[in-house]
Amino acid sequence: MKYINDLIRFFLTFLSFPNNLKREKLTKNQQLIIKKIQDNLKNLTRVSDDKLLTHQHFSNSVMSLIQEGKLENFLRKGFIQKMFFVHNRFYNFKFLKKILNSKQENWIKLLDENEIGNPVPFFMNKKTSGNRIRHVYLAKEIYDFGHIKNLDSVIEIGGGYGCMASIFNKIDKNIDYTIFDLPEVNLLAYYYLESLNIDCGINSVNKNINLLSDIKLIQKKFDMHQNENKNTLLIANWSLSEMPIKLRLKLEHLIKNCTYGIISFQSKFEEISNIDYFNKLQIELGNTYVSDIKHLDQMNSYLNSINHYTFLFKKNI
Repeated sequence: MKYINDLIRFFLTFLSFPNNLKREKLTKNQQLIIKKIQDNLKNLTRVSDDKLLTHQHFSNSVMSLIQEGKLENFLRKGFIQKMFFVHNRFYNFKFLKKILNSKQENWIKLLDENEIGNPVPFFMNKKTSGNRIRHVYLAKEIYDFGHIKNLDSVIEIGGGYGCMASIFNKIDKNIDYTIFDLPEVNLLAYYYLESLNIDCGINSVNKNINLLSDIKLIQKKFDMHQNENKNTLLIANWSLSEMPIKLRLKLEHLIKNCTYGIISFQSKFEEISNIDYFNKLQIELGNTYVSDIKHLDQMNSYLNSINHYTFLFKKNI
């Protein structure tokens, strides 16, 4: 089944012909960023005990990519696309249409894709990509739901290669942005963001964009937000539903005390059934206005037994 899905993903890229044939060539700056990452691999924080089997395999694949320095065209890799880059899926047109129909130029401009990693252009609008469409749509959803005017900080659990962080950097460069993800994935995000000339730090809490994999550091960073009375947005796009329960429990205090939040989840991941967990989390959010758990019809199909859901929340302040 894995190889069939990889083959489907590959053939779907041909909807973007001839752009799908384009290949990325690394600049000297990108080569220097890769060298810097490779020189610091020995300092990588290991968190293998907190990985499910899927992420153990994924982390090994990402690590091999980094060790070999083969980061050109990384968004064309099948294992990368499977985990966090959705390209020519037809449901993305529904997201794109909602953004365009809003006629809000600030959101429409965010759709413009960059060339780092050689993302597959979306076949119905080749200025953007399917993945960027989905990320911009989610950001717009929480801004509209929370009536957000000013945002001090964002904590993204599972930031992937840094796409959402790059979008928020365009929304407001002064937003204090923190990603909590696997250390190998954070190295990929560091490469992506630095290639866009966006300054970030690994295992740092003092940059505008911080890439953390240590649970103690993410708690420290959140405590700093709390002490400064910052309006903090939580983003968890599938990530929580792919974590071991024991790791979710360590993050729940943080989740329940953010000012705003958007959480997307899968009904099942490996052997973990997620419906009961997220229903319970929704109830436990406390002094908060929470949207109903929304069934993402546009992302579900009769061919897939795993369903996708999302809900949003904002504190009553």
